[in-house]
Amino acid sequence: MLVKTIARKTLGLKNHKIDKVKETPEGTIEIYISHKKRRLLPCKNDDGKYKVVDNLPGRRWQHVSLWGRKVVIIYSPCRVMCNGKLVVEDIPWSMGKSRISVPLISHIGILAELLPWKQVAELFHVHWNTVRNAVKRIVEYGLEHREIGDVIYFGIDEISRKKGQVYLTNVYDLKEKRIIWSGEGRNKNTINEFYKDVGHKLNASVTAICCDMWQPYIDNLKLYFPDAIIVFDKFHIVSHLNKAVDEVRREEALELKKTEPELLKGTRYIWLKNPWNLTEKQAG
Repeated sequence: MLVKTIARKTLGLKNHKIDKVKETPEGTIEIYISHKKRRLLPCKNDDGKYKVVDNLPGRRWQHVSLWGRKVVIIYSPCRVMCNGKLVVEDIPWSMGKSRISVPLISHIGILAELLPWKQVAELFHVHWNTVRNAVKRIVEYGLEHREIGDVIYFGIDEISRKKGQVYLTNVYDLKEKRIIWSGEGRNKNTINEFYKDVGHKLNASVTAICCDMWQPYIDNLKLYFPDAIIVFDKFHIVSHLNKAVDEVRREEALELKKTEPELLKGTRYIWLKNPWNLTEKQAG
């Protein structure tokens, strides 16, 4: 009886009921569920409820463990006629075609933030891919239901995902200090995808955009956000200035090579230092 109560509350059952709970010889707790007769069931394509037409073969979902025992939900999903199409009901404990329940996905996702995924897989007695898929489902749900709000200024930067110049472009809300979009690559098409997914919602609120001096970014940002001010980030400005200073030093050293070859020797990093960081010898 206790298992039934726990399962009913954790699974959010309203249109379904628990028929029986049994323990297998291996110690697995199996929870058998059916839909309540004459109940209209929700369709995953809209907010309506519809009459049951038929049932699909039984499916199994792994649920949150109880007292160290593996828990499995067994249910034959119903199909309903939704807007002239025969579709599977919106099952309250299921997310897409995942073979684990929503509460278990949530548990895995929370621990996956704190522990290595391999360790999480061992704790829940699942494969590493199951952990990966659970995290993916949570991210997809979060992206689908997130509230972007009024973003006043955002920043764009790329990170190297792996060797061979494979990049990810990340877009950050600089005021709220949160990431609002991430996508493959660092070219014009990347910005096109960002604008299509999220950027078009920001036109009315964005006043400034911070980015590096990567021309594909600049071209499309000006195209999509003509009223926003483009601000180059400090790191890249300093990097370009340092490069220019070093090029001048090399040219000067080349000219002095015949007359005073030792004058600029060993001074490369002196020219790149802030004046207040110079030693007495360097300043002299």
